Amino acid sequence: MTPSTHGAPPAAPKPTWAQTLKVYLEPASLRMLSLGFSAGLPLLLVFGTLSFWLREAGVDRSTIGFLSWVGLAYGFKWVWSPLVDRLPIPLLTRLMGRRRSWLLLAQSLIVGGLISMAFTDPKLALAPMVWCAIAVAFGSATQDIALDAFRIESADMQHQAALSATYQTGYRLAMIWAGAGALWLAARSEVANAEIYQYGAWQTAYLVMAASMLPGVLTVLFSKEPLQREIPASRNAAEWLRGALLDPFAEFVRRYRWQAILILGLIATYRISDVVMGIMANPFYVDMGYTKDEVAAVTKIYGVVMTLVGAFVGGAMALRMGVMRVLMLGAILSAGSNLLFSWLAGQGHDVTKLIFVISADNLAGGIASSAFIAYLSSLTNVNYSATQYALFSSMMLLLPKFVAGYSGVYVDHFGYASFFTATAFLGAPVLLLVWLASRIATQEMQ
Repeated sequence: MTPSTHGAPPAAPKPTWAQTLKVYLEPASLRMLSLGFSAGLPLLLVFGTLSFWLREAGVDRSTIGFLSWVGLAYGFKWVWSPLVDRLPIPLLTRLMGRRRSWLLLAQSLIVGGLISMAFTDPKLALAPMVWCAIAVAFGSATQDIALDAFRIESADMQHQAALSATYQTGYRLAMIWAGAGALWLAARSEVANAEIYQYGAWQTAYLVMAASMLPGVLTVLFSKEPLQREIPASRNAAEWLRGALLDPFAEFVRRYRWQAILILGLIATYRISDVVMGIMANPFYVDMGYTKDEVAAVTKIYGVVMTLVGAFVGGAMALRMGVMRVLMLGAILSAGSNLLFSWLAGQGHDVTKLIFVISADNLAGGIASSAFIAYLSSLTNVNYSATQYALFSSMMLLLPKFVAGYSGVYVDHFGYASFFTATAFLGAPVLLLVWLASRIATQEMQ
């Protein structure tokens, strides 16, 4: 005898593909496209693109690897995320609201830092460039805190996958512009002999990058502040610190108990293959003899297409198949694409093969990132959205960025092919963690 289903609510019909794709044209999704661009722009300008610039300026690979520790600002942003979550900015918060005021402040710091980098030649003085990069990274990390909270508070959980897909699309387009676009601008700004390092070409590129923050700034100015909960006034400093610092983390641990360790382990390692490999990608192109024009053209054309495909396919697959299945697929593809770089290292200067590898890498990255952002959003309690998401996204980068600091030393000792293979195997434990986390998610739904 089959159990009775009398009184059970009917299963919600699965949305059609037309309904699924229509969500990308909603105003909230379009806002996330622009704000995602603003979030993605600074990252490569203090990592990948900067490493190309530094390598051309004669900075050695080991130093470039250690300079990637500038990115630890992203790994420790949870430290000041409670301030972004709760602390008003005098006058600005009253005019714009808490989320938008912090976004505007962070964007102003990014623009100022990029302009300062443009007027610093690392061949003459490396230290000022490092301090400018730290300022940009700090502003970018602060923008991420406020923007993640803005995104989570702008839509219900059903729409988070779509928002994360458009956010990721804007983010990836910005990374292509900050990567391929900056290289293309620098190449176009060179005079006479392109084989000689020319500081003025990089200065032009970075000034244009600073101006490229304008769409994100305008979006913040003309967007509505999302509806937020009222935060009760604290009676004293100790109560404020408890509510701002301790309660968001304690709530997450109470909610998941021992499973919180597994979830945080997954968050800390999911992106390790991409992040560690990415630090040496541009030095690899320089050392393999690829020109700025070649790298820019390949990334701009094929990278853009495959990034868009990956982000939208990842978001749509998450809506139809569930986030955890796409998370597993993304982990497999991300690690596998690193093996392609290992293969490319033995092929010499071959633009066709470079096209194939960059296309596969961008497709994998788009799928993995869309699913991962949706997964992190699903873990967040809306009452602590900025602080909790900052904790998650900080942990996502903390271990990978630390390991990446030694990437230049590894390449100097073992070569590029061995390095790329090693980064692929770093992703192996992630598959087990995704499988265990998917079991937790299944149990919660039952």
